[in-house]
Amino acid sequence: MSVDPNLLEDLQWRGLVAHSTDLDALGAALRESSVRFYVGFDPTAPSLHMGNLVQLTTARRLQEAGHTPYLLVGGATGMIGDPRDSGERTLNSLETVQEWTEGVRRQIEPFLAFSGDNGATMVNNYDWTEGLSVIDFLRDVGKHFPVNRMLARETVRRRLESGISYTEFSYVLLQSMDFLTLYREHGVTLQFGGSDQWGNLTGGAELIRRAESGSAHAFATPLVTKADGTKYGKTEGGALWLDPAMMSPYAFHQFWLNVEDEKVGEMLRIFTFLPRADIEALEARHAEKPFLREAQKTLADEVTTFVHGLGETEQAKAAAAALFGGGDLTVLQPQTLAAALGEAGSTVVERGEVLPTVVDLLLASGLATSKGDARRTVTEGGAYLNNARVEDVEAAVEERDLIGGGWLVLRRGKKKFAGVEIR
Repeated sequence: MSVDPNLLEDLQWRGLVAHSTDLDALGAALRESSVRFYVGFDPTAPSLHMGNLVQLTTARRLQEAGHTPYLLVGGATGMIGDPRDSGERTLNSLETVQEWTEGVRRQIEPFLAFSGDNGATMVNNYDWTEGLSVIDFLRDVGKHFPVNRMLARETVRRRLESGISYTEFSYVLLQSMDFLTLYREHGVTLQFGGSDQWGNLTGGAELIRRAESGSAHAFATPLVTKADGTKYGKTEGGALWLDPAMMSPYAFHQFWLNVEDEKVGEMLRIFTFLPRADIEALEARHAEKPFLREAQKTLADEVTTFVHGLGETEQAKAAAAALFGGGDLTVLQPQTLAAALGEAGSTVVERGEVLPTVVDLLLASGLATSKGDARRTVTEGGAYLNNARVEDVEAAVEERDLIGGGWLVLRRGKKKFAGVEIR
């Protein structure tokens, strides 16, 4: 099938090639014909996260350019986990890893096409490691890895003083064997992953050369960091999970809305499929009027739609507008409203024989410091229940006010609001 000859140039413009094996050879291969490539996802948590999203968007770019994806879920490598700077991983049980493997597989499926001339294929490295004997592994894979090269890997070198187990030290052999297996059985000649995987990526290409006298390519995407240089990710705090049960689409949308000005251009390049001309024009407008946050709004809409769908994006935007008095709260799905109020801060009030008054709720939610303060807020016209001004100091909540059966939104003035859940 035909391929996009400008793919590598686009990847480089987007900043997606941090490291590469022979760049000229890679470019020639990508221009010549459809390349079979693979990217791996280890199930070391119940959900994929922001770092994985970089790989999913990159895989989508390659597939749309005419190349053929193999998505590897590491049912075997997930039992171990790649060495990390922060110390030895806790090994999860086989049952846990298998459950997470299935969850990750389901998460990956919507992002790529699994039919057509270059339809994606899902594989699990547990399938070819489960019955492999230690002797065969050492003879067929281990003999090709000089220990001095393994010790030179950056993460291993940093871990030598604090200690690293043989299990994690040997991870590179398993991932390299994955590349060799896919090369032999499926003709896969390209692997990519995060730049923290660079030693594993080159290890696989080198194993193919040593074991098969074959030629393979690899490139690494950059690690995405905050403006202060700290990482996003499941082990660094503030993880951006892709599973809506672990991070609501509303919170997900809010994350992208709040990306720093100095990072928004980078994020647009990496995480959206907008054309280069559109992104550059958007960056130019943002540079002139950053206070409009047009770039962040576009980024949030594009990425949330890619991950969660257009419907959830519209719900997230409607929720944000409604919470600040600019929209209709009653059109929101209860789960969206609950997520939005959970992010903003909400108070639980136990249902009594009668529903509470607005004054009581202003006090309970922290929007007022005393009943007198709450009464003055109402009298001065600054109290709102579900975006409707409260005019009566004695006003009580009615059943019809409960959104989704139990939610209320209180606001004091234009900017201070709080959620209340009546249980």
